[in-house]
Amino acid sequence: MDVLRTLRWMVRAEWPVRLLSPAIGRYNPFHPSFRKDPYRVYRRLQTDAPVYYSRALRGFVLSRHEHVARVLADPRMICDRRQSKVAQDFAVFDSMRPDFAQAVVRSLLMLDAPDHTRLRRLVSRAFTPRVVERLSDGIAARVSALLDAMERKPDPDVIRDLADPLPLAVIADLLGIPEEDRAHLKAWSNDFVGLLDPIQSEADPAGMERAFDELRAVMHRVFAARRREPREDLVSGLVQAGEQGDVLSEAELDSLCVLLLVAGNETTTNLIGNGTLALLQHPAQRRILLDGPEAARRAVEELLRYDGPIQATDRVASEDLEIEGRPVKKGEIVALLLGAANRDPAVFARPDELDLTRADNPHLAFGHGVHFCLGAQLARLEGRHALVALFERYPELAANGAAGPWKRSIVLRGLSSLPVRLTGRARVAA
Repeated sequence: MDVLRTLRWMVRAEWPVRLLSPAIGRYNPFHPSFRKDPYRVYRRLQTDAPVYYSRALRGFVLSRHEHVARVLADPRMICDRRQSKVAQDFAVFDSMRPDFAQAVVRSLLMLDAPDHTRLRRLVSRAFTPRVVERLSDGIAARVSALLDAMERKPDPDVIRDLADPLPLAVIADLLGIPEEDRAHLKAWSNDFVGLLDPIQSEADPAGMERAFDELRAVMHRVFAARRREPREDLVSGLVQAGEQGDVLSEAELDSLCVLLLVAGNETTTNLIGNGTLALLQHPAQRRILLDGPEAARRAVEELLRYDGPIQATDRVASEDLEIEGRPVKKGEIVALLLGAANRDPAVFARPDELDLTRADNPHLAFGHGVHFCLGAQLARLEGRHALVALFERYPELAANGAAGPWKRSIVLRGLSSLPVRLTGRARVAA
């Protein structure tokens, strides 16, 4: 049994992976108790082992904001997981079809300078704040329509009826996918999510390859149409992106579409779901959310900090170096607990309290440095529209039983369901 299959077996068995010393206790991100509330474990890490060497990962686990931010900004810490000793053991890419493997390794999530610099510069030109802001009215209309539909459901659920379909629709709009080709978007996204968390994922590589083929066929039709008749949209910008004769190759366009579908979907879904749950648990904070556009922007930043959609990422040492005096060898992986960094008492006053008025909020929910999330502004915009509209329409929104289990992921944090009662519908002025 290879290492990847062994780890997946340990996950299914809820194996008590011991990453901390006996004096500290177990740090087991695979266990349901950890998924339910990781923050107590994070605090113990920050206090007792902020730079901890994990034998299971054969690398360091960092939990303090200062350390995480420093590694994210360090050009010696790279994103190409193929250079990691662990990734070599997993042989993840060996089993992939060559064209699909190429799309994966050419992803912005895997690239480092100079390839990352070039690709991000080209993509950023088509992903400007102006382009994103033009989507605002359309997103608001999507949210309103989804809430109308949710009202007609006998068992309304924020995840199923709002948090899942909204980002899928927005990404489909961004990618110019025709309505008739959208039926399988969620299934494709679910297949691809294993790329963000290969240890936890049960995804079938053959299923991912089928999803890749189907998405690529749709997108190549869209690319051809935009080349013939450009529009003022993201896809037209991508296919025409050029700087000194440099353009995005077909493989890079394929890779970007996969990334936009899975990362754009999962991150925003979890932001809306986690944010709704936090506001259900802190009803006094709802008025602050609805206290104007600037208050709503600040509120979304706090919700991102408090229970962020991405809990962890990692980097690989490209050379021998030191982290806080601890030697890190070339090829060793360093796990970065973003969720822990966002609750660091050295940076945030009352870190375990939800405070939507928090002004000084340098959270790391979207990363830091040159790999800062390209879609951060879009996720913020969608989250703000969804949460404001939901609680404006239902100021007394209440949970309807327990929220569904947390998704099985080390990297992502999100609910599988969030049933609600649509009580206290606000009156609309005539």
